This record gives sequence, C-alpha cells and structure tokens, in this order.
Amino acid sequence: MSQRLFAIRGATGAENNSESIIKNVCEMCLKLFAENKLVQKDFVSIQFTITEDLNVMNPAMALRKGQDEFDVSQIPLFCSQEAKVVGSPEKMVRVLVTAYMDENAKPVHVYINGGEKLRPDFARK
Repeated sequence: MSQRLFAIRGATGAENNSESIIKNVCEMCLKLFAENKLVQKDFVSIQFTITEDLNVMNPAMALRKGQDEFDVSQIPLFCSQEAKVVGSPEKMVRVLVTAYMDENAKPVHVYINGGEKLRPDFARK
C-alpha cells in the first residue's frame, strides 16, 4: 500500500512546572503515536507551540526526557510560543506531527487534559 504525508494535531493542558509539562506532553504524544500506529520511520517532524504562561520547560525537551517508550532522538523537534490572542485558553501545549501514513488512513487527532476546548469536534467522548 502506498503512503502519503499527513499532519496530525493535538493539544493538552499543563501546569507551569516541569512534572506537569513532562507528564501531559508525553501522554498526549504517546497517545497520538499509538492511535495513529506511527513508528520511527514514519515521522518527518514534530512541532510544538506553548502558551506564554508555561515557561519552565520546552515541550520538545519534555518529550525527550519524560518517556522511554518511543525513541524521538532522530525526529526533528521544534517549539515556538503560541500567538497571544485575547480569550484563548491558557496553559496549553499544542502539537503538529508531520508523518507518513497509509494513503487511506484517517488521522486521529488527540485533544486531552483541557485541550478538548480547542477542538471539541476532535475530542473523544
């Protein structure tokens, strides 16, 4: 079966401490990887954004440090600050995973720990 490039989204809330950021980023990413059946060779890159009120740890570092289940050492990781928009939810980490999947795949987006309010249409009940 042939493959094509997909963009898979996700978001999670976190508190402004290393433990919370590590726990929630890893939970979101590992769930996204598992739900989409992604393996190391599938990835192009992982990009994070983080709201300005989460300033104790970069989510890329959190993913590298916080789990041993999935090797991300060869995946390009990038982080930037989320645009500040009046009324936007606080304490959010968003992710955009670019990966190859079977051309007929249906990407599963992962919104958890408060991230559901960003995209209720993608949130699982």
